[in-house]
Amino acid sequence: MRWDHLAENPATARDAALFGTDLVTSRTFDTPEFRGMTFHEVRARTIVNRVPGASRMPFEWTVNPYRGCAHACVYCFARKTHSYLDLDTGLDFDSQIVVKVNAPDLLRRQLASPRWHGEHIAMGTNVDCYQRAEGRYRLMPGIIAALRDHANPFSILTKGTLILRDLDLIRQAAEVTEVGLSVSVGFTDHDLWRTVEPGTPAPERRLDVVRAFTELGIGCGVLMAPVLPFLSDHPDRLRETVRAVAASGATSVTPLVLHLRPGAREWYMAWLERHHPRLVRRYELLYAEGAYAPKWYQRQITRQVHELAEEYGMGARRAGPPRRLPVRERPAPEPAPPTEPTQLTLL
Repeated sequence: MRWDHLAENPATARDAALFGTDLVTSRTFDTPEFRGMTFHEVRARTIVNRVPGASRMPFEWTVNPYRGCAHACVYCFARKTHSYLDLDTGLDFDSQIVVKVNAPDLLRRQLASPRWHGEHIAMGTNVDCYQRAEGRYRLMPGIIAALRDHANPFSILTKGTLILRDLDLIRQAAEVTEVGLSVSVGFTDHDLWRTVEPGTPAPERRLDVVRAFTELGIGCGVLMAPVLPFLSDHPDRLRETVRAVAASGATSVTPLVLHLRPGAREWYMAWLERHHPRLVRRYELLYAEGAYAPKWYQRQITRQVHELAEEYGMGARRAGPPRRLPVRERPAPEPAPPTEPTQLTLL
């Protein structure tokens, strides 16, 4: 496995290693939920990462305490990042998990830097920060506490119900800064869920997360992602999903059509060949121009979902920057955060 000179995005990094071989401990746990998985515990050199300038993401900074994801979503475009470790983007991505065990302490130090100005930090944009490993390593409570103590705005996107463990911490943070929460639910079809997202909680369990935060008075949106062409995009299925999202009390619903970048594309198409071979040619035609479905198709899905959201009394994604706290409200400075870029995913 290639650890030295590992960066979040080798194409733009300047040989700045995030950690070296002397800092890696690999573990396995003989319990049913972790059987067949290996956890590579590392002491990261950076935890606040800058989003590449060419990214489409509406934020500039991310925190990702894990690499690889046991959710095993066949479409996840973060799969490509495992190739930087000389691991495959299929089974290795699902079972070889990198854990940045010093993430909470490192984040706290970086937030105290005089060069840090309280910018919004997004989490869950690469792999899920509430995946199965978080139940053992418990990195998120320390991360959220650091953001709360520095009144630093942040957002979390997750498919994991484990976020409910940290509900009180998130409530505390929401009292002092802007907190954005989103749960990813692309569809509610159980047969489809079991094959394409085998390591995730069921869609209705994820919507229970939305209900829990709504009852606490903390708004939670739903990222309806991905909408899978010819599998979850039928008007009846879109309606079923939006109806369930609305019933959960979500503040908004934002559709996102499947995109297939290298690493994810090969894995997803192999899955399609096994489970829906009749659709392979249709996908090849739809994605002939690259990773994204044609604009007309994306606009069609977006329009349908937004019309359904309006029908069920919901809004689309709300715009607006997070609140920025004055510098004088921040704690005393410490060393500055680095600016390595990161590869992102919304799924």
